[in-house]
Amino acid sequence: MKFVAPWLYYSVLRVLMFAVPLVVLLSLGFWPWAAAVIAALLGLCLSYLLLGKSRESVARDLYRARHPDKEPVNPDSEIEDLALNTQEQTDSEREGKSQ
Repeated sequence: MKFVAPWLYYSVLRVLMFAVPLVVLLSLGFWPWAAAVIAALLGLCLSYLLLGKSRESVARDLYRARHPDKEPVNPDSEIEDLALNTQEQTDSEREGKSQ
């Protein structure tokens, strides 16, 4: 079986948990707006009860994407840090010579 991204798996299941009750309710003759509201509530409840592990997996992946282990390297930051360190070294050398 191929690997499916957790967010895709979770999203498809959430859509199905809305679409299936909607189709059933519409086929039973409910008003479209009432069928949509009931299907949305059913989908919300079912996904909350049945998709806990998938929801946690998606949340974990989102957290990892937003908080990488290593901070990205920014060339401008490195140049600025180097300039500040060089300036601090020259300032401390000047203070040492003046004393």
